[in-house]
Amino acid sequence: MAIKMVFGIQKGGCSKTTTSGIFAHQLLARGHSVLAVDMDSQGNLTELLTQRPANEFSDQSILEAFRDENAKPYIYHVTEQLHVLPANNLLATLPRLLYTMYGLTSNRVYTSLRELLEHIASDYDYIIIDTPPTLSEHTVSALVAADWVLVMFESSQWCYSAVPNFMDSVEVARKLNPTLQIAGIVRTLNDVRRTDNKEFNDLIAEDYPDLVFDTVIRRRAAAGRLAIYGLGDANPEMESALEQYAPLFEEVLNRVRQG
Repeated sequence: MAIKMVFGIQKGGCSKTTTSGIFAHQLLARGHSVLAVDMDSQGNLTELLTQRPANEFSDQSILEAFRDENAKPYIYHVTEQLHVLPANNLLATLPRLLYTMYGLTSNRVYTSLRELLEHIASDYDYIIIDTPPTLSEHTVSALVAADWVLVMFESSQWCYSAVPNFMDSVEVARKLNPTLQIAGIVRTLNDVRRTDNKEFNDLIAEDYPDLVFDTVIRRRAAAGRLAIYGLGDANPEMESALEQYAPLFEEVLNRVRQG
């Protein structure tokens, strides 16, 4: 059965999508089969991995998978080993769909993604789930569906404030998914020219010493341009964009393997 990993934080601009896509790419490089699930109505992970506009997946997205309670017809095959459950802006209507289907008090509003993935988990080694930058049915559903969560941390006051709020969301999700584990906190988008970045990275390490990964991802233009050039061989900056993620990738896999 696939190992399901969700990337999240209740704040935008913390590299959730970029890191999700890079992890999918690194898993592929190891020979693993990967399903990337886009739970953000911005559809950025969809565009990063497919190199197609998210709105081209109208009527062929994860929203329709929820509607039909069947994901398989809506999985897009990028390569033989990389598949994507795409999202577009219509995914913003997901709460209305779920409450209409299951009612206002049903737990299935939050367990429906887990049910969708249970039927296809044996087809993959890993399932990577990207989430929106808000607390929503999208985010809670992703947490309820996952085995592991990676908490994204961008070194700023607002993200520092967002971490404990997201940890509370993880605890809420554990009521429906008691086996959910925190893989760790990823310190990302670090600007080495700013002393306040170092201070916030040190603060989060003091608050969560057992959770922060040793690797700190620096802000690099090449990584920022992945949205333009993609994660394929045609990207001339791939090596520069990905090299600092290699030690983080190893740290994450080691923690997941140790369980």
